[in-house]
Formats: sequence, C-alpha cells, structure tokens
Amino acid sequence: MATRTSPAPARQGKGSASRASTRSGSGGTGRSSARSGGSSRAPLPDDRPSLPVRAVRGAWLGLAHGVGHAVRAVGHRVEGLDPDDRRDGRALLFLLLAGLVAAVEWWSLSGWFARGVHAVAAGTFGSIALVLPFALVILGIRLMRMPTATGANNRVTIGLAVLTVASSGVAHLTLGAPTISAGVDQLWAAGGMIGFLAASPLSQIITSAGTLLLLLALAFVSLLIITATPFGRIPARLRDLYRHLTGQQAGAARPDEHDRSYLDDPPPARSARKKNRFGRKDRDHRAGDLDEYDGDEAFERALLGEPEPATADIPAVAEAPTVPPGVRRPTQAEKAAARLRAEQGLDADAGPTEALAAVRSTPVAPQMPPTPIPQRSEQLQLAGDVTYTLPASDFLTPGTPPKERSAANEAVVAALTKVLTDFGVDAEVTGFSRGPTVTRYEIELGSGTKVERVTALSKNIAYAVASADVRILSPIPGKSAIGIEIPNSDRETVSLGDVLRSTNARKTDHPMVMGVGKDVEGGFVVANLARMPHLLVAGATGAGKSSFVNSMITSILMRSTPDEVRMVMVDPKRVELTAYEGVPHLITPIITNPKKAAEALQWVVREMDARYDDLSTYGYKHIDDFNKAVRNGKVVPPPGSRRVIKPYPYLLVIVDELADLMMVAPRDVEDSIVRITQLARAAGIHLVLATQRPSVDVVTGLIKANVPSRMAFATSSVTDSRVVLDQAGAEKLIGQGDALFLPMGASKPMRVQGAWVTESEIHRVVEHVKGQLQAVYRDDVTVQAEKKQIDEEIGDDLEVLLSAAELVINTQFGSTSMLQRKLRVGFAKAGRLMDLLESRGVVGPSEGSKARDVLVKPDDLAVTLAAIRGDGPSPAAAASDAGAPARDDRDERGTDLVETDLDGRTQVIDYHDDADEDGSEDAWHLTGR
Repeated sequence: MATRTSPAPARQGKGSASRASTRSGSGGTGRSSARSGGSSRAPLPDDRPSLPVRAVRGAWLGLAHGVGHAVRAVGHRVEGLDPDDRRDGRALLFLLLAGLVAAVEWWSLSGWFARGVHAVAAGTFGSIALVLPFALVILGIRLMRMPTATGANNRVTIGLAVLTVASSGVAHLTLGAPTISAGVDQLWAAGGMIGFLAASPLSQIITSAGTLLLLLALAFVSLLIITATPFGRIPARLRDLYRHLTGQQAGAARPDEHDRSYLDDPPPARSARKKNRFGRKDRDHRAGDLDEYDGDEAFERALLGEPEPATADIPAVAEAPTVPPGVRRPTQAEKAAARLRAEQGLDADAGPTEALAAVRSTPVAPQMPPTPIPQRSEQLQLAGDVTYTLPASDFLTPGTPPKERSAANEAVVAALTKVLTDFGVDAEVTGFSRGPTVTRYEIELGSGTKVERVTALSKNIAYAVASADVRILSPIPGKSAIGIEIPNSDRETVSLGDVLRSTNARKTDHPMVMGVGKDVEGGFVVANLARMPHLLVAGATGAGKSSFVNSMITSILMRSTPDEVRMVMVDPKRVELTAYEGVPHLITPIITNPKKAAEALQWVVREMDARYDDLSTYGYKHIDDFNKAVRNGKVVPPPGSRRVIKPYPYLLVIVDELADLMMVAPRDVEDSIVRITQLARAAGIHLVLATQRPSVDVVTGLIKANVPSRMAFATSSVTDSRVVLDQAGAEKLIGQGDALFLPMGASKPMRVQGAWVTESEIHRVVEHVKGQLQAVYRDDVTVQAEKKQIDEEIGDDLEVLLSAAELVINTQFGSTSMLQRKLRVGFAKAGRLMDLLESRGVVGPSEGSKARDVLVKPDDLAVTLAAIRGDGPSPAAAASDAGAPARDDRDERGTDLVETDLDGRTQVIDYHDDADEDGSEDAWHLTGR
C-alpha cells in the first residue's frame, strides 16, 4: 500500500489555526468562523463606510432583529437560527412597504407623499394594489421565520409574482379594458400598466373571453405553485383543508366504529409500459418499473431503536429532556466525542490541546464531481456495424463527501495518549488516516521500546475507546509505525460512481477494471480482474458479498462492450443476480440449477482448450497478444479454410454461492474449477467464486492453491478467516462492506470499504445496456450430459464388476476363488460377479472345478469396460448420427460473437497420409482427436 506524504507545515498550521478559531469563537458558529476566516486580508480604514452610514445601518438592523425576534416568537417558535442566516433587514423592508401601501390604499392617507405612493402602486398594478400588502407581508414573514429555505422562498415569490400579473390582467379585462389614450385614471382604476401589458396584446390575438380564461388558468396554476401542490394531489389537499377547518383528524374513525381501513383499496400503481423496445409486453409488476428498491439502503440494521447514551455521560452536548423543534440535535459522533472527552478529563468547550492539534491527519482523496467520464478514443463498434454506447457516469449517484478529521478522531487520539501514559509506554500518536469506515491511528515507539508493549494493550485500548472492534497492525506496511484501526462513529457511504470516476479508474481503458471501494487512508481502490486472475470472495451472511458482486458486475457493464467481455453467471439463490437477466454480455441465461452449473463449468473447460489450440497453433502465449495480432491482420487462416478468425472476448465466470454447488456435485465442480484456475489465465477466462460458508469442504485446498486473490468480509470465527486469507483478521471486521482485500502479489491484505451500488442504479444501467442489444444465448453451455445406461442387475456393484473384468481379462484366468482373494469379497459375491461376467460374454460357462475360459483378449479391455459401464451410443444411434446432416440454426437464433468464432474451427494442419486409406491407425488417431 502506497503511503501518502504529510502535508506541508504551513498548510497544517493554517488549518490548525482556523480550526482553533472556529472552536474558540463563542458568539458565532462554524459557518461564521469559516466565512470570516476566508478573507485574505482585513478591510482597510478607507474601505469601510462612513460613521453616519454605519450608524444608520446598525440602527436599521437592530430594529429589524427586534421585529424578527418578535415575529419568530409568535405561534410555532423558531429558535437556534444562525445569525449569519438571518434576513431581517430585507424582511423589515417588505413589511414597511406593505404598511405604507395599506395606509394609502386602505385608509386614504393624503399628502404629496401618499399621492406618490398611490401613483406607483396603482399605476403599476391598478386596483390589485389593494391586495398588494398581503403579498408583501407574506414575503416578509417568510424571510424572518424561514430564511434558510431558499428554494421554498423563491417558489413562493415566483408564485406571488405570477398571481399578481394574472390578477392585474383579469382586473383590466373585467373593468372595461381601457387603453392608454383613455387616460391614466382609467388605467389605475382597472389593472394598471401590468394589467394592460398582460391582457391587451393577448386580446388582440385571441378574443377577450379566451384571454380571460387563460389568465384565470394562470392564476390557478400560481396558487398551486405557492402551495407546492401537484395536480394529482388537489383532491387530497382539498379534503385535508376541509378536515382541518371542521376539526376532523385525517383517517379518524368514530369511537363506536371498528377500524376497517385495512380493507380499503391501495392506491393505484404506476402503469407499466405496454411494450418494451423489443416489442414484448411487460408485466405490471416487473422490477424495472419501481421507483425505489429494497436494496437502495446502504447500511441496514436489524435493531430499530439504537440505545442513546445517558445525559450525564455527555455534559458538553447534552440536550434538554424536551428539545423544542428547530433546535439542532447533537449527532452520534458529537455524542461519542463528548463522552470520550468527559472520560479523559478534557473540556469540550476549550478545544484541543497543543499536543492533540499537532497530530496530523492524512488528507483524503477529493470526491470527483459527477461529470461524464471521457469517452474512449477508439470507436466502440461491434460486429455487424452496431454502434454501442457505454452507460453514462451520471447513472451512478455520488456518495457521502469524505472527511479528513472530526471531533471523534481527536477524542480517540486523546484516549490513546492517555492509555500509553497510564501504562508507561514510551510512544506517541503521530497521525491518523480517516477512512470511510475505520480510522487508522499511527503510533511511533520511542527508542528501546518493544512492539509487544503496545500490542499487549489491545483490550485496554478497546476499553478506552469504547469499541470492541479494534484491530492492531504491527507494523503498518511500508511504515515504521504501529497501526490501530478503530471504527468511525459516523460511517461514510462509498458510492461506486465515485470510485469509477476517480483518477485511478480513469488511468486505463481496460474492460476488466472494477471498482473495489476505499482503503483506510481514504484512497480509491480499483482492480483489474484480468490481473488477479481469479478471485475468492467469502464472508458471513450480511457481510457484503452480494453487494460486492453487484458492484463488480455493474463496473463491467459500465466499462465494457459485449464483444470485449462475456459472462456466465451462476446464482443458486435465484434472486441475487436476477436483475442482470437479458444483458447482451451473457452467453447463457443465468444458471440457477447446480447440476447445470457443473455442466457450464465443463463447457468453460472445453472453451479454454479450444482457445489454447489457437494459441499454440499460431504461436502466441496470451490471448491479448493473439487479439492484437488478429486486429492487425497478422493471424490468417490456412488456405482453403472457411473460418473467419476474430478476437476472443474475455470470459468472466461468476459463481454467487459455491457451497451449494459443492453440495450437489463436489467432484465435478472441483475438477472443473481446478482445471480452469490452473490453465485459463492466458486464455482470458477468469473466475469469481463467492461463498458464505468458507469451510474446508467448500473452499478445498486445490481451489485455494489456484485462486491467488482473496476478498474476505466479516467472518464468524478466526478459523473461517484462516480458510479465506490463511491468516486471522477477518473475524474483527465490522460488516456491511468492511473487507480485507488480498490481491495477487500482495504480502498483506489491505482493509477496504466496499463500493455500494443501489438497486435503482443497477436497473438504470441494465435498462441502458439491454436497450441497445438483445441477448443471444448459446445452446451448448448447459447441455445435459447423456446418462450412462447401467443394467439393473448390476446395481451398486459396477465398480467391483469393472475391477473383476479387468483382473480376469489381464490375467486370462477366470476363477471364482481368485476373485475372492484379489478383490477380498465373499464366495457369494465372487460367484455373482462371475455370473455377470458370463452374461456379458467375458468368460465362458462353468466346467465344474476347472477355471472358466476367458473370451476377451487384453487388447479389447477398453471396449469391454465401456460396454459394461454403458458409455457411448449404440451402433444404430452412431450410424444415424453419422448420416444425419448438420443443421445450422444460427439464422433462427441470431448471431453470437463467441459462437461465430468457434464455428468452422478445424485442425489447421492435417496429419494424414495415403497409408490411412487402407484402414491403418497411427498415434494421432489413437488420441481420440
């Protein structure tokens, strides 16, 4: 793991000073301190306004704050408002304007000033100036009570403006529609200049009645904008208003009436599309039509009510028994920090000491903005002149913004320092790296201090920081320091979109790159599946394996085309990978039957052998070199061959639950996995095996020896951790994506927080991919092997009968007593075996005490054993198969990229001569190829 350089001293001092000023300021908040500290220089005396201007401004703001405080105290009291967020001066101006217009228009205030106000108000809005004070009062009160609700305030302002214009137009039409030539008095009595401009041009284009209806509709829409009421919610809002005016409670039943609301019809679901883009009708309950999914929540908890710490334990941020609405509550991180500070004897209001402030924190990687990922320089064009567009990066939403340090980190530093001091250990906390899930604190030892003195304090450290999930690394890889990993009280969600938009992911265009997550130091972790080359993912239930598999598959769909990566998915659970059904990257439907999964693995072995045939024939060691040669025209089929050579795609095989496969067909599955993992690296075939039962009977020694990369999530015991990683550590993980990642070539695993992708994001990506190409499946992947026909009279004695036949044919001596001695069976079993051999034509009939005649020569041993086992088709079936012409149904199923490559594959060099025509055999024919 690469280490990051420490920040410059100047930058560190500046940050420390700004943080200290933020905490020590008693009158302001963190926001005000940040704003005040953001300026580069103090204002010069010449830049400040004059003394009378400052006096008038101070008096105005003082009066405005007094009025605002009184307005906020009426009704639902508003408290805890940041002074920097107040807009009392502007709000007071609106209230004064409302009072001035009301005094002139309502109470007929006289004088030259009143005439000027009337000229402005009535000349602009006409008779609507009578209701203008209401709009001004609404705006002023909202600015005083809800100054931070910028969006809502803007919406109300726009709605009131639209309503005023529409009302002025209606007043202009209903009060005679005067023109400018009629004089200003008639315009002022109607709708003013605003009403004239709003209604007169429209009445010239359409009729006055049509203009009136249009303005009334606009006024109605403005009311919906002010009240934030969608058109579909108008009946419900009217019902709620009626119940509120009549004093009824929504949904309340009479005391003597039984509540039968559960029998009401549910609200109608959103109508599904009648036909999709391929012409197939969709079902109403298809998953792609849902707005939200159960898997959208990143961290799920079974405990509904988390226990809150006692008020006495957190004196610094303790809240009153009844906190009024609107007052900020302390977060869990602040509560934990205050509790640790109280335990360590630190004053929560005094800020950190100089020793704590000197502990540096490693800067975290900045969160990349959700901008589109630059497109590849090459044209993504598939076979058949089909242009393929990768999904846009904004399909994946950004995650939680990263933090470099928090109050909880400083409290933990104080707790660690106190533990080292209490036990007399010459060591100090020199820094920490905050990750999304855990924070790694670095401890450097003094001269002559043993590492064991710190590692022996693991339980004391866990007690001091009030966390049982403490993991100690001695040392940190690449550093002369001891690492103590402690979970964060405020976890951050690592979004897959942030990982794929990071600099590490943009460095390469390789289609097999996937987003893993973030490490302990806050850096993005991406990995290339082609370099692993196989991966084992294991952990307990709910630890995050399925989320990791979803992130991996989504990364492949986001970065690769179907002619670059093809996939085989095995999902014995039947629900984990269902969302990916129908994507064009699949070469077979998602396999849920374990027996068919074993057959699919055997097909992968045959595909691997076919690829290696091409590599050996054309002289290449890796599939990438072969593909480059094919694209450059260096690989040419032999003269007379009808084969069209195309690049091979990567083949990714994903097994979501290995334990289920090992229970059904352990021998076949293990053999196929071992063959693939041993040989398939150079052929571009890669395996990802996931299991929630990492025991030795599932993850066998042969599988572990050939799968070098491991991803261990939280395990239930240290034994399971050793099965996955060959070392302890996974049993101390905290779950929900927290994992130890050990890629091929790494000496020690790195701790990462797995990337999270929601179900909604998965469905958006899948719909985009499926909307461009239709999935074309191969028919020979899960072809069920022909069952062996074993005679009923043989029963369970097949293996013993084969041994007896081999013994009798090789020795050319058929004796019951010999079978007793050699096979160690009884007389009855030996006699039955001899009768079975006689019925199969291996030995002759019994001749008393003499040995039986052996009718089969040793050269025919293989054929005889195959006949006894029931292998191979009958001669009639073989003859019919040989005479039947091959049927080419590719036109009916469409064109498949992998199948096209395999069609017409023949031996490039024909090993035969004229001597074969007379029926002779050579070594090549004996191989069966």
